[in-house]
Amino acid sequence: MKNHDNHFRIGFVSGKLGDVDGVSLEVDKWISVLTELGHEVFTIAGKYGSSLKSIPNENQILFEKIRFGSPEQHNYEAHFFPHLFRFPPHQSWEKRKEVVESLEAEGTEVENQLLEYLQRYSIDVMVAQNTNAMPMTLVGGMGVYKLATEERVATIFHHHDFWWERSRFSSNHIESLLSRIMPPSAPGLEHIVLSSYAAHILASLKRVQPIVIPNCEDFENVVVKDEYNGDFRSAFGFREDDILIVQPTRIVRRKRIQDSVELVGRLLDKYPSIADRVHFVISLYQGDEPDENYVEEIRRLAKLRNVNLHLISDRVTSERTTDDQGRKMYTNRDVLANADIVTYLPVWEGFGNALLEAIAARVPVVTTAYLVYKTDIKLSGFANVEIRDDYDEDGRLIIPERAVDETYRLITNAGQRESVVEKNFRIGKREFGFKTLRNRIEFVLGDYGDEIRASRRRIEKGKLPYSV
Repeated sequence: MKNHDNHFRIGFVSGKLGDVDGVSLEVDKWISVLTELGHEVFTIAGKYGSSLKSIPNENQILFEKIRFGSPEQHNYEAHFFPHLFRFPPHQSWEKRKEVVESLEAEGTEVENQLLEYLQRYSIDVMVAQNTNAMPMTLVGGMGVYKLATEERVATIFHHHDFWWERSRFSSNHIESLLSRIMPPSAPGLEHIVLSSYAAHILASLKRVQPIVIPNCEDFENVVVKDEYNGDFRSAFGFREDDILIVQPTRIVRRKRIQDSVELVGRLLDKYPSIADRVHFVISLYQGDEPDENYVEEIRRLAKLRNVNLHLISDRVTSERTTDDQGRKMYTNRDVLANADIVTYLPVWEGFGNALLEAIAARVPVVTTAYLVYKTDIKLSGFANVEIRDDYDEDGRLIIPERAVDETYRLITNAGQRESVVEKNFRIGKREFGFKTLRNRIEFVLGDYGDEIRASRRRIEKGKLPYSV
């Protein structure tokens, strides 16, 4: 396959894969499409939440140096990002310069190791998954940057979100370095973003012309209630006639889960006849933005609003399996197959994986009209319960009475629910299905193909004998 001019050996590079975060989910989808198109896929990750089922184990390379939360990463975060720490260390300009030089040196080590992997496995092109958009693996980002710009290895940078969009990273001591490598703007590189908004911002800031490939979902193989997830409700003590309002996201502040709790509280206040059947379920964990205070805030607010809250992330993973107690583990899609309605009220999203997953699972959605929703999703014509992204002087989402009533009707009126979810499913399949993903990936590889083939020759020339 590696000698076929139009089929490539493609290496995904990421700090973490095989998990339930958005990057891991999109990589799984890309691998499925690329494999179907006849390409061979490899992954180089700092950590695997679970083994990837879509490619052989021998194609999954563990490179712990670039993982999120490594000792090296913690050290750099302490020096560069004061908002990540309650009491950031004081440091002189000389000390900071010394730490940046250390990062450059470690980045060179990562560059050399990555190049060795590319040569050993005859990988033609890297797909850098957010490594040069968010500084979650600084040594990984530096290594990819050096490999792409100094060794001129063909690299497709797949950006899911950017460091300047996160307050904890936008205030930093290394803005010039981040501006240089996250992302780089050297010629011969390809950039992929999730939305037209991100494309506009990146073109304005970096003078590059990114290609938009939105989050997509496999509408041909959607989750349904089956023999595996059919016992989900009983496994968690829910009755069959209970109403499960699901927040299918990680517990991070930008998801604005407090607004979802308030919506549920308003629903219970106005329609007390359903109160004893309503359960608010948060399916995923804190993820890579740990904030124990936020979890406790959600617990306190739920108690205050008499919302029956369930945090079930210890039973939700990326693959169906069992835990060390022999209990069945469910995927987020299994949770959605049992949901009555989904709340999705973020203040910001790169696109909206959870939104598409809910639509594919034929579950109605209550969503805020966050920025990318307005620019890239809303005009498709989805029949979601939409709440404008307006906030009061205390920072609380302004939830109109209309939204509470529409939520109630979708929960209690089977005919209306059926009409809404089927309309959304048809639109989702047409606009954000795997056909869209396949066509856009084919376009990227066709457009970038000459650079990939040239890079292949450069990698082959520099190859040294390796023992296997």
